[in-house]
Amino acid sequence: MKASDGEIDLYGIVFHATTGSLEPGRRPLARGKDEASEEDIYRTSPQLLKLLRSEFSALVVGHRQGERLNHYLPPRPARIHGFVYRCGAGEIKEFGQTYGFLSILVNAHLPVSTEELVAAALRQMSQAQEDPRAFLVGAGKELAVLLGGQFLQLKAILGRLK
Repeated sequence: MKASDGEIDLYGIVFHATTGSLEPGRRPLARGKDEASEEDIYRTSPQLLKLLRSEFSALVVGHRQGERLNHYLPPRPARIHGFVYRCGAGEIKEFGQTYGFLSILVNAHLPVSTEELVAAALRQMSQAQEDPRAFLVGAGKELAVLLGGQFLQLKAILGRLK
């Protein structure tokens, strides 16, 4: 994902997403069991757009300031009302040219499995590369350095890259 404040583009990896009711304590109910598509559900129940909200959490792993792409944390956080966009294949490919972001990923203390997050991010990023296998091999080598004394964690990540 990417968020921008005009001067700095922040790049992050989403690690949690949920959709729920706007009202605290109220559980959303599934609708449209007889509908053929999601679009049909929202067409027949337009109020859902005003009753539900989606939230996500992302780990910032780099930023672009001017022409320079950096694989470390930006000088300031994203704006509270900043828009968030999905990165295009070109941006993902460029971001994956070096593996500096892996240090942030493997050292993050998140409420999700680090091994699963790293592997999912690398699998997704590899699809934007000209040679996905070469990208994953390079990432594996970088992870071997970063996790030199943590064989089980390295093995868990590498095993999920297939």
